[in-house]
Amino acid sequence: MAKEEASSVVSDLINFLNSSPTAFHAVEEAKKLLRNVGFEQVSEREDWKLEAGKRYFFTRNHSTIVAFAIGKKYVAGNGFHIVGAHTDSPCLKLKPVTKVSKAGYLEVGVQPYGGGLWHTWFDRDLTIAGRVIIREEKDGSASYLHRLVRIEEPIMRIPTLAIHLERGVNDGFKVNTQTHLLPVLATSIKAELNKEVAENGSVEIEVQTDEKKTKEKTTTKNSKHHSLLLQLLASQVGCQPVDICDFELQACDTQPSIVAGAMKEFIFSGRLDNLCMSFCSLKALIDATSSESSLEDETAVSMVALFDHEEVGSDSAQGAGSPAMLNALSRITNSFGSDPKLIEKAIQRSFLVSADMAHALHPNYMDKHEDNHQPKLHGGLVIKHNANQRYATNAITSFMFREIATKHNLPTQDFVVRNDMACGSTIGPILASGVGIRTVDVGAPQLSMHSIREMCAVDDVKHSYEHFKAYFKEFSHLDAKITVDI
Repeated sequence: MAKEEASSVVSDLINFLNSSPTAFHAVEEAKKLLRNVGFEQVSEREDWKLEAGKRYFFTRNHSTIVAFAIGKKYVAGNGFHIVGAHTDSPCLKLKPVTKVSKAGYLEVGVQPYGGGLWHTWFDRDLTIAGRVIIREEKDGSASYLHRLVRIEEPIMRIPTLAIHLERGVNDGFKVNTQTHLLPVLATSIKAELNKEVAENGSVEIEVQTDEKKTKEKTTTKNSKHHSLLLQLLASQVGCQPVDICDFELQACDTQPSIVAGAMKEFIFSGRLDNLCMSFCSLKALIDATSSESSLEDETAVSMVALFDHEEVGSDSAQGAGSPAMLNALSRITNSFGSDPKLIEKAIQRSFLVSADMAHALHPNYMDKHEDNHQPKLHGGLVIKHNANQRYATNAITSFMFREIATKHNLPTQDFVVRNDMACGSTIGPILASGVGIRTVDVGAPQLSMHSIREMCAVDDVKHSYEHFKAYFKEFSHLDAKITVDI
């Protein structure tokens, strides 16, 4: 890969990370990238009219996105070459009732999402991002829509307790997620002094009657959320606080993602797990299918599927455990053929790369890795193995993925968890068992996984992008040479 192209991949990833504090924002950024190069959006609520040689995408819940490029020589029953990743990361999500007032402080009620390293959330400059459901009134009728929101400046903080009041804290910092993880928004006295955001504020709203529209002053006391919080959100969205009907919000770190280290070899960022793999796979799909001739001789469908809710088990309408993947494969197949048995043949001709960040060897905790399986930063994508099927990799799928790397002089590594430690999992086994698709589990190595601030290597971003791009371009030719079930 040319030096300029490699630098562009990294800088584009940094921009993607900084624009994607939540899964909703990540999908929005993915949509922008796809639309900019000519991908056409389709809706799961409508009929699809697809054409060979064209590129499409759809979203579900605006937190899952599936993009695909159809080869010009594709016919119904041919396979799908997929990279699957996820858009969510461990975080603190706001509760349905966030209003907490204690000891003269306004605090925000949050609940932990996923398996985060919660001690890393203390003493960070935090803000809020996500989506709000707002009411819009036009021509006498109301409509409701979701709007993405992000407050840029730090507005909250979870302060630690001084060591003088907890002398044994360095012997083991134990976080009570119910009582310790409440971000401080403001002091009560300051909120009261600011009349614009007082707890009991006068708000002018419009009331629709059968005959005319009148304005009346209504004093509202919101019992679920601090008025200050609603005012900040409304100001950001451009509406009145009373127009906010509901929201899905989370606390976010305000420190931007950067290329760092004495040799500028690292990326320091939140949400590398798994926005790094999401971005690298998406950019690889775009670049592998963007030229006039790229789809000319392709017989398969190239696809990237970025799911929500992996960090909590994938069991949702937009998670990998939903029918979303199978629905997409079926609808594409059925657009080119009416025989219902064709989808079964297509699945057996398909291949999934489950891409989720991997555990790099930690220099201060080397005993946590097995001696023969120690993935390192700069070492390329890690192929994950587990005899108990916590990863879906087998000998055939690992060979095929590694063969592509060999052809392009790209490094790969292997990972097996220690026998005396529990093994994590990914969307790989969920989709392999739910859809019946051949799968390999891989990921770029990183440190500080599930911390509010993670790190990976610049080189591995480049390796991942190149590996995924080569996979999209060449898998059809490689697959034709593999013989297994005969």
